[in-house]
Amino acid sequence: MEKSISRTMAEFALKLKFEDLPENVVTEVKRYLYDSIGCAYGGYHTKDVNIIHDIYKEIGGKEEATIIGFGNKMPAVNAALVNAQMIRALDFNDIYWKDDPSHPSDIMPAAFSGGELVNANMKDVIVAIVLAYEFEQRLCLFAKPGIRERKWHHATLTQFVSPIVAGKLLGLTEDQMVNAIGISGCHNHTIGCPTAGKLTMMKNTVDPMATQSGVFAALMAQKGFSGTEKVFEGKEGFMDAFIGWNAKQEELKPVDMEGRDGVSLWSWDVDALIGGLGESYKILECGMKAFPTEALSHTHLTCTLKVMINNNLDYTDIEDVQVTTLAQAHDILFDPAKYRPESRETADHSLPYCLAAAIVDKKITTESFSDEKLQDPRIFEVIDKIKGIPSIEFEKMFPAKQPSNVVIKTKDGREFSEYIEYPKGDPREPMTMDDLENKFNALSVELLSADCQKEVKDMIFDCEDMTINEFMGKLAV
Repeated sequence: MEKSISRTMAEFALKLKFEDLPENVVTEVKRYLYDSIGCAYGGYHTKDVNIIHDIYKEIGGKEEATIIGFGNKMPAVNAALVNAQMIRALDFNDIYWKDDPSHPSDIMPAAFSGGELVNANMKDVIVAIVLAYEFEQRLCLFAKPGIRERKWHHATLTQFVSPIVAGKLLGLTEDQMVNAIGISGCHNHTIGCPTAGKLTMMKNTVDPMATQSGVFAALMAQKGFSGTEKVFEGKEGFMDAFIGWNAKQEELKPVDMEGRDGVSLWSWDVDALIGGLGESYKILECGMKAFPTEALSHTHLTCTLKVMINNNLDYTDIEDVQVTTLAQAHDILFDPAKYRPESRETADHSLPYCLAAAIVDKKITTESFSDEKLQDPRIFEVIDKIKGIPSIEFEKMFPAKQPSNVVIKTKDGREFSEYIEYPKGDPREPMTMDDLENKFNALSVELLSADCQKEVKDMIFDCEDMTINEFMGKLAV
């Protein structure tokens, strides 16, 4: 290749300026900031966030970057992990799903931490966030099939993006940025088990850890530390190690391999990663979550709630529930461990549990995964009546569509069904400002008064003339 992949990415990142961004892209960044900070307020009370926050408080260190909600400061590298964990903790933040899934807002704290180290203005932070979405979403199109199909986790993608985001704000040179990508990309490959079977707190932590490592890699590169330039295409690099690439000739070498869902041709799409940079912006293609659950559950939840509410059904009416879904979702969401979840992390990735809770309560909120709700006997009266049906036809429609067909049969012999192809929050049915405000207020109600909720919203949507230090300082409760 004439120029390394990481150098092409670094060149684009360093040249991009706020003035280059269309107005709708800037607006979309603010919408995702609003959504993500709301998610962080929601994560404030979670056990996993408080464990990590307490560990770093005990360790101490230089007060460099601010923790959302808590308001205290800690070393920038540590703050990146805590803030990313807060955004991610409830599995309620944004979602992009093509060949791979990802949550680009997990990377925002790399911009917060890198920015606070130099007291960057918010226009530069907005540019860095655009880069986070741009490269994370492009990486979701890079592996054919996605790395998730190859039994790896999408934190493996974030490791390449977070050093770019932090490095942009730290003012790295092109060579330093290339080194930062190489440093982080050498050691954050994440196996798929955090989101398979019985889930633990690591489900929501591996991606924040990759964000944290990117901040550290950028700081290392700034000091002169070197990293592998051809971390993507070089010998035993990412593409070579993950199969489908001839590193010696630097060309495609597709291979039939068995992945999570069977045999497929493993290859790469380099143009999807670095072609046409700046011609359009991927953030406009990302989606938001209307439910605090695994993304592939959303169409099924919408169908189920429509049937229950529109037909005035009660959970005691239910005889049988059949859910037709794509095979990939069936493997993730109908795993046998998901029928008796013992933790919030497993429950919000369990389609049987989510559907049972929706059938019982006719809604899904963060409270649907409380310790008390996990013991609700009504849910377990329903859960074994829910059966998943994997569909080859639906699989062919994905990822352009996320089809769901739910059929609910009642004890008195009636049958109701609902079919939809994409969920609320998808770019084709985006969250309205009212939707976003309702979500933010519900997530922050225990921490912020109504006046404070409005102040934070107004600040986010009029933040261009602020510094990141001022911005973060106003997020304390």
